Amino acid sequence: MVLSQSPCPYPPLMTARLAMLAAILVLTACGETPPTDLPTPPPEATSLATDTPTSTDSKPTPTDNDLSFLIRHGVRSPLSKAPGTIRLATYNVENLFDDIDDPALGGRNDDIDETIPIERRQPLADAIRAADADILCLQEIESESALRWYMDEYLTGMGYDHVVSIDAGDERGIEQAVLSRFPIAHVENWPRRPLAGVHPDNWGDQENWHAGEPILFHRSPLRVDVEVTASEDGEPYRLTLYVIHQKSNRYGGYWREAEANGLIEILYAADDLTDTTNIAILGDFNATVDQPSVRTYLDFGFHDAFAGLSGAAVITHASSRRIDLILVNDALRPEVIDASRFVLGTIQRPADMSWQDPAPPGYAADHYPVVVDLHPSDR
Repeated sequence: MVLSQSPCPYPPLMTARLAMLAAILVLTACGETPPTDLPTPPPEATSLATDTPTSTDSKPTPTDNDLSFLIRHGVRSPLSKAPGTIRLATYNVENLFDDIDDPALGGRNDDIDETIPIERRQPLADAIRAADADILCLQEIESESALRWYMDEYLTGMGYDHVVSIDAGDERGIEQAVLSRFPIAHVENWPRRPLAGVHPDNWGDQENWHAGEPILFHRSPLRVDVEVTASEDGEPYRLTLYVIHQKSNRYGGYWREAEANGLIEILYAADDLTDTTNIAILGDFNATVDQPSVRTYLDFGFHDAFAGLSGAAVITHASSRRIDLILVNDALRPEVIDASRFVLGTIQRPADMSWQDPAPPGYAADHYPVVVDLHPSDR
């Protein structure tokens, strides 16, 4: 592994810590055990900027064995949840596979080597526990059995008594899931549902594997209706979630647009585009809010729950993009507590390293938990 030879943006002590990280990664790659006495990142939070990006001057100065400077985005500790509210979060957990070989997956999609590395399991659990969402929407789950295996080992005591994860039609076998402390009243999805149009001939400057084929949902949205029984006025409060993980890759824009239009059609068919149904579309959009697939939702009346916030504190992916979103409709927007919004930062590779390089100790996933609190009462 070679770190970038470009001028180093870090102060001397930080540069020393990068050298320490490189040594740790080399040990890891060679099968050696890296140091285990790394401290927990400091509790100070990066401020949530409303107009300007967070200054790089606010980065913590690392101390010996402290890799917290690799928390490059998000806040460093979760915001407190106000009494009487419920916490909603989305988190792409990056290939949460168990160690059981799925015979249905083979060739380039074989899952035999996809088991979530043991080094990632506890940091991932730490991030989930820190977010402490009442309703947690996940992406890149292998199956409900894989999720329950992980929960039994790492998430005991969190109160997630209601679990949903169903096949989304993805060729790698990954799907979306919901963990909830409240009852789930309805579950539905549309794997491999046909969408408008056919695949173009080219994928960037290469041949498109699907050229001429009808476009389908790459991963079906997952609809889950959650019944929150402890609302402020004593009335049942229903939250309808569409958990999505849209097609990745910069050349997949046409596919994401077809998926967005397909979900809007589903909302129309379900008569969900009303003034009374509380709807959130959330998950990994693989697109920023200014791109056409996300604009499709906004043009149909959905609101970006993080609108007005900017800077490093609300970046959701290691690539320094905000692609994990929570969109809400007119009915749900008044229940969003703006002051509660945050992205929880976790340790990442240095910006100059490739995603193919070994991950540093404490690495959980390439995305971050995205969190908002709601008043569970229709307003």
